[in-house]
Amino acid sequence: MSLRNYILPGLLIVIAAVVVAAGAVGLVTSGLRGGEGYLDPRIASYWEALDDGYVRCELCPRRCIVPPGGRGYCEVRENREGVYYTLTYGNPCAVHVDPIEKKPFYHFLPTTTTLSIAVAGCNLDCKFCQNWQISQVRPDETYNHVLPPGDVVELAVASACRSIAYTYSEPTIFFEYMLDCAKAARERGILNVYHSNGFINEEPLRELCRYLDAANIDLKGYSDDYYREMSNGSLAPVLRTLRILAEEGVHLELTTLVIPGENDQPEMIREMCRWIHTNLGDSVPLHFSRFHPQYRLLALPPTPVETLEEARRIALSEGLKYVYIGNVPGHEANSTYCPNCGSRVIYRIGYRVDPAGLSTGRCEACSTAVDGVWE
Repeated sequence: MSLRNYILPGLLIVIAAVVVAAGAVGLVTSGLRGGEGYLDPRIASYWEALDDGYVRCELCPRRCIVPPGGRGYCEVRENREGVYYTLTYGNPCAVHVDPIEKKPFYHFLPTTTTLSIAVAGCNLDCKFCQNWQISQVRPDETYNHVLPPGDVVELAVASACRSIAYTYSEPTIFFEYMLDCAKAARERGILNVYHSNGFINEEPLRELCRYLDAANIDLKGYSDDYYREMSNGSLAPVLRTLRILAEEGVHLELTTLVIPGENDQPEMIREMCRWIHTNLGDSVPLHFSRFHPQYRLLALPPTPVETLEEARRIALSEGLKYVYIGNVPGHEANSTYCPNCGSRVIYRIGYRVDPAGLSTGRCEACSTAVDGVWE
C-alpha cells in the first residue's frame, strides 16, 4: 500500500510553519529528492551476532531474535546474511516546521519553532495511534526523502528553528539517524528534542542523552495489563526510561492520552501521579490529552472534558505543579500558572502563545521561579 497521499507527494516537501503572532499557518516549499521505499541501508547499532546467521537486536526491550532475511518487530531493521541493517537512515517520510508547543513542550523555549522529522515504523502497536499511516507501516511503503544529517541541520538553520524534533513515529527505531542528526545539530547550536514512547534499552538511551536537550515521553497508562492490551508493550521499561532521563538532566515532560473506559480510572491516575512525584519530582509537566476516535478504536467516544479535568485535579492534589489538558482548544488548563500565586504566566489558545507573565523564568506577579528552559 502506498501512503504517498498521506505524506508529501512528488519531489516537493511542504513545510508547515505556525506564525505565532498572527495565529496563522504559513506554508514554505523546498525541493527535495526522494522516492518510494528505503534508499540508503546502513549497518545498525546495538545488535549481536548469533549462531546460524541469526542476530539479536539490543536497541529496545523486545530484543528481537531475527533470522537471515527477516526483520525485527519494528519492520525497519533487517538481517542480511548475519549482518543487521537499519533501513531508515537519512530517509524521512515526514519533514515539517512546527511550533514547539505541538510536541507538546510547554516549558521548553515557548514560541519557538522546531524542525520535525520522522521515518516509517514503530516498536509498539498502539490501537489508538494518531500517526498510524506512517508508524504502522514499513519504510518500503512510504515516499521517503533524501535528507542526510548535515542537510537536516542546514534545513533547521534555514527555517530559523531553534531545535530539531524526532517525532510523529517512534524515534527509537531510527536511532542511528537521530543520533547523527543530534551530533551535527549540537555543533551548530541547534537543540534536540525527542517525543517517544520510552520503549528503549538503557545503553542506547544514555548515549542519546549526551546530545538530547528535551524529551516528551508518552506514559500511556499505569498498568502492565494496559500496555500489553493496548500497545503490545510493557510498563517497566518506560518507567526506567523516565528515571534515566531525569538522572541525565534532560528536560522532561510527560503525555498521557486518556481513553474512556481504558486508562481513565481515578485510582490508576492517582497511582501514576504519585509515582511521578516520588521518582521524578513535582516540577515535571504532565499533559492529559483528549482522545478522539483513531485507528482501531473508532467505536469509542472522545474523552469527556470532565474526565480530563478530574485527572488534572488528582494530579494537582498529589503535588504536581504543572498539569495540562490537551486537545481541548481554549481550555484554561492549556495555559501555565505560577505554582506560588496562581497568576497566569503563559497564555495559550491553540498554538497562539503569549509568555507575557513570565520574565527571565520568573512569575511577573510574585517573582517565583517557574521550572523550565526559557532562554
